[in-house]
Amino acid sequence: MTSSARSAYLYAAARTPFGRFGGALADTRPDDLAAVALKGVLAKAPGLDPARVGDVMWGNANGAGEDNRNVGRMAVLLAGLPTSVPATTVNRLCGSSLDAAIMASRTIESGDADVVVAGGVESMTRAPWVLPKPSRAYPAGNVTAVSTTLGWRLVNERMPAEWTVSLGEANEALGERFGISRERQDAFAARSHTRAEAAWTDGFYDDLVVLVPGVDLARDESIRPGTTVDTLAGLKPSFRPDGTITAGNASPLNDGASALLLATEDADLGCAPLARIAGRGVFALDPQDFGFAPVEAADAALARAGIGWGDVSAVELNEAFAVQSLACVDAWGIDPEIVNTHGGAIALGHPLGASGARVLGTLAHRLQESGGRWGVAAICIGVGQALAVVLENAT
Repeated sequence: MTSSARSAYLYAAARTPFGRFGGALADTRPDDLAAVALKGVLAKAPGLDPARVGDVMWGNANGAGEDNRNVGRMAVLLAGLPTSVPATTVNRLCGSSLDAAIMASRTIESGDADVVVAGGVESMTRAPWVLPKPSRAYPAGNVTAVSTTLGWRLVNERMPAEWTVSLGEANEALGERFGISRERQDAFAARSHTRAEAAWTDGFYDDLVVLVPGVDLARDESIRPGTTVDTLAGLKPSFRPDGTITAGNASPLNDGASALLLATEDADLGCAPLARIAGRGVFALDPQDFGFAPVEAADAALARAGIGWGDVSAVELNEAFAVQSLACVDAWGIDPEIVNTHGGAIALGHPLGASGARVLGTLAHRLQESGGRWGVAAICIGVGQALAVVLENAT
């Protein structure tokens, strides 16, 4: 029998550079991106026979194109792992790969497996257009192709209209509710770019990012060096004529993959664990308020870890929009300087299914870098959800 006190540890993290929509990774299939990240994270465990991997749990938000046949299993096969290694694909939209990591940690804690890989992938560039099937054969009218890149599509008419507003409109309403100005949002976005550029220049991401073979992309493609509040102030609002959200203070559309290696404390992988999974939280509210959902998810994760915000030295919050990130930081009452110190999704990019694993892997490396004990990773999720994980430094 396994001990009920058994813990799950994060040993390694790896991700591809995140490409711009239509950018350097546009010609790379999502299953190939996933295989690159999977091989990259396993390469960090020289003592691990891949046949020991008990399961692979992989996040993917769209799954309507080349990623449609259980992309986690496709990645296992394309990466050259033994066919005996199983895999599943998880869809919790933007939180998919963090959900995969949470599931992996529970699998280890329960004793169902000793070693699990979690991760996620998204090619927003290659997400296809889809057509609804007709209710009867040979319709005479026109049919509209619907993009699966982002947001609601083929909406159920029974859904209340306020639930199905665009992601941008939902966050315009959130900013209005909390009085978060355009100036604060632009300052937050400019900081994201400045910190991301500095982190790359200082080498922070060198050990986290694995290159995609045959692609000339060494860094995250959406970072805009030299971005300032003044340059962002010149951009037009994207969702309301008099709105505050622009292309500059929201995350872009991206392609990329991320992977995490989780195992028991005594797994003997040829590398030391980075952090222990200490707490997990999930929360849901009205769909249009999704940007604010990380507040309660993180509070729940902290409670389960037995600590409070005063113990936390590092926060990785996925920057879907500057306005929702600011609303969460304000609600937590924490020092903004501990949030996304190496840049966030506004600069690095937000390939939906890959972002949760990115924030968790980045958090573990931040704790290693700083020596801090506790950190929180959190992500908002469309249709009114959020996830959070608390890490305890293992060194």
